[in-house]
Parts: sequence; C-alpha cells; structure tokens
Amino acid sequence: MKLNIANPLTGAQKVLEVDDEHKLRAFYEKRISQEVEGDVLGDEFKGFIFRISGGNDKQGFPMKQGVLSNGRARLLLSKGKTCYRPRRKGERKRKSVRGCIVGPDLSVLNLVVAKTGDAEVPGLTDVHVPRRLGPKRASNIRKLFNLTKEDDVRKYVIRRKFDSKTGKKNDKAPKIQRLVTPRALHHKRQIALKKVNQREKVQREAAEYNRLHAQQDTNMLATWTLLLLFRLMALQRVKEQKDRRASEIAKRRSSRKASSVKA
Repeated sequence: MKLNIANPLTGAQKVLEVDDEHKLRAFYEKRISQEVEGDVLGDEFKGFIFRISGGNDKQGFPMKQGVLSNGRARLLLSKGKTCYRPRRKGERKRKSVRGCIVGPDLSVLNLVVAKTGDAEVPGLTDVHVPRRLGPKRASNIRKLFNLTKEDDVRKYVIRRKFDSKTGKKNDKAPKIQRLVTPRALHHKRQIALKKVNQREKVQREAAEYNRLHAQQDTNMLATWTLLLLFRLMALQRVKEQKDRRASEIAKRRSSRKASSVKA
C-alpha cells in the first residue's frame, strides 16, 4: 500500500511504499479524520501524528466521508458532494464510492501531518514548497500583511511570475474580491436607494389602489341604492295601479247593483 503523506506547514508531500502488513495493521479499521501515531512506520516518524484524510482502493474508487463501510456503495450524488462533479445544471448521478473505513483493499492512503516529531524527514519537513497563488480576498490580504482598513490593499497583491510561449517573462495579479472602492460604495448606495424608491412606489401604488377600490365600492353602493330605489318605486306604482283598478272595479260593480235594484 502507498502512503501519501502531506505536511501543510511546508506544503511538501511524500509517498511511501509500505509492504509490511504489521505496519499497516495500525491503520486498519480506522476512519477518515481519525489520528494514528507515526511510530508504527519506523523510528524515522517517531513523535509524528498522522490524520487520515482519504484514499483509493485498487480499482480507483475514492473513499468518502460518512459512508461507514469498508466496502463500496452506490450513492446518488449531486452538486456540492464529494467524489462527484456535475456536468450539467441540476444533474444527479449514482456513483460507486469506497467507504471511509480503512482496509487492506486500498492501494493509496492519504495522510496529513497533525503533529511533527523531533527528527527531520527528508522531502517532508526539510523543504518548503511555496504556494503558487497568493490570497485573493481583500480581508485575507489584510490579515496576511497585518494591514488596517485605511491601507490600500492593491499595493500588497502577490503577483505571479511566469514565462510566456515566446519565452518572455511576464507576471499577473489576481482580481481582488470584496475590495471596498468608491465605485463599490456608490453602487451599494444606488442599490439601497433603488430599494427605497421601489418600496415608496409600491406604497404609493397600494394607496392609489385602495383609494380607487374605495371609490369603486362607493359608486357600486350608490348604484345599488338607486337600483333598489327604482325597484321600490316601480313596485309602489304597480301597487297603486292594482289598487286603482280594484277600486274602479268595485265602483263599477256597485253601480251595476244599484241600477239593477232600481229596475
């Protein structure tokens, strides 16, 4: 089994080929993020403490944190999950992953130095590999150079030097993120002003709508009142006509009776 040891303090990595089963037995049944003493690998790593960070089995399937098994599992993975990189937006895929428990079927085991020992390990603690890229965020640049908010961060950006295709030496600097500039402050004020204007506009439109709605309700009430009044007047006229006709019929009948009595 290969042991890929990384030292975050120096940025160096070292790969060890270990064939002795007695040395590897200390890593078996351990999970990712658990720590193992380095004495089991020999006196060279006496005092070291390694933290297990991952690995691959002999078929190349990666170990995944949270899968409590020493075998493989097929998981439905989406964006943001380890061991999977989606090619399309919203894509999910079922992938085979190795459990997080170390076993003898691994070909590579990744270790991180959590504590260094007294002795120097060639290629791991005696060399310093500089970082290829410097910090990009404004707050991280201030933290690195111990700057205040009044200092100009743009003067402290770490530029990367490289050779172009023609052999000419060039350098480039990353775009600083979250940089507070007068333009950014103006843009922030414009966004806040836009929100205030939008809120006032919504309030004005709501007040106008309520006024029109109340006016419409008043008009509808007046219309229904007039219709009801006309209805009552029509019913009154019909009743008066019925009463007049009934009285006329009664008079006619009484006159007929009177004429018949005289005859």
